[in-house]
This record gives sequence, C-alpha cells and structure tokens, in this order.
Amino acid sequence: MEWKLRPARDLGLAAGDRWRSLKRERGLVGMAVHGAWRALLRLYFRLAHRLVVQGRENLPPPPFVLVANHSSHLDALVLAAMLRGEAARSAHALAAGEVFFGSRAGAAFAAYAINAFPIWRGRTKRGDLATLRERLVEDRLVYILFPEGTRSRDGQMGPFQAGLSSIVSGTGVPVVPCWIEGAHAAWPPQRRWPRPGRLSVRIGPALPSEDRAALTEACRAAVQRLSGAG
Repeated sequence: MEWKLRPARDLGLAAGDRWRSLKRERGLVGMAVHGAWRALLRLYFRLAHRLVVQGRENLPPPPFVLVANHSSHLDALVLAAMLRGEAARSAHALAAGEVFFGSRAGAAFAAYAINAFPIWRGRTKRGDLATLRERLVEDRLVYILFPEGTRSRDGQMGPFQAGLSSIVSGTGVPVVPCWIEGAHAAWPPQRRWPRPGRLSVRIGPALPSEDRAALTEACRAAVQRLSGAG
C-alpha cells in the first residue's frame, strides 16, 4: 500500500473556527471526549429509555448515511448511541448551525461531544455541500441526517427536503433508513427536558444513492414503511 501524507484539513484554524468548520478532524482530545460521551449516552438510553435496536445487521461498513424521522432532540443522540466500532467513531450529525453552534460553549459541546457538523439555514453554499460530499467518501464517514429539516411538533413525519440528494447522490454511498419510536413522547419540542420512556429504533435495508431524482421520495417511503404505517 502506498501511503500519502497530507496535512490535517483543519490545520491552522483557531479553536472557535475549528468547532464550526466542516473541515474539522478528530484529534486526541476530541476522540476521548466523544468516546466518553458515547458511553454516557448508551448508559442513559439503557436505563432511562430501555432502548431496543432492530435490524442492526442492515448497517454497512462506513461510509454511509443514516436518515430517520425527526420529532425530538433525542433523535440524533439515539442514532449515534446505537452505532458501534468505526461507524460510531466516524459518525457526524448534520445539525442546525444557528441552534447548536450559535455560542462558543454550544459550538464546543456540539463539536466535541456530539461530533456534529453545522448546516446553516439559508447560508449553506455549494462549496459546503462539496466539502460534505468529499469528506463522506474520502474519510469514510457516517452522516446522521434528518431530511424533514426540523422537528415535527405533533410526532407525524413531514415531507423530506431535497438536501439529502445534494449530498449523497452520485457518490455510491448507501443511505440507511431508520424509524425512531418513542422519542417524541419522551422529549417533544414543547418540553425543556426529556422524561423516561421506552425508545426503539428500526433499521431498514440500505438504499442506493445513484438516482438523484428519486432518492428523496425513496428514502421517505422506506422510513415510512419502517413505522408500520405504510
């Protein structure tokens, strides 16, 4: 094997800029903090929510993209907590920048603990999408993405937005549909803090990402089927 050394993508960025950058790479501190956070999350979900995961065998090796219904701040956390091995270490939630990265403290937490990448509503440029696509493939990452774009206020799944296809179509990276059950009841948008309650995740077979025109609706249909409602 021929080794090609390259400088870190985030070389030279100040701490605050690095936390908010799509070029952020894992350092020793980040890996340690994220590992500790994952362990705490798994304990929390086991004790407070009796988390059950079905279909884990449908998860391919990285890179891949997880998509799911979105009705709670627990959603990204539970999908990250269910991953194992290299997939867990490579997972990045694509999170609303104005919500999670608006303050310095929030940006540090989102970057180190959640390992999130910011997506800024109305400010995402074509170059940002290109960076996400490049990193997904070259760095063999896992993206956690909610195509509805925002949390459902009533627990019902809304339409999927086309941003998903802009990131993955043509990359050959599979998209894995998931259905999260119980997160809205445990922590709906109207509540400040979560409450105990059973959670489950159903993982479906991976979908190919080549057909950009059909990908968004194919993903929504696959997630809907996992809900048992269609």
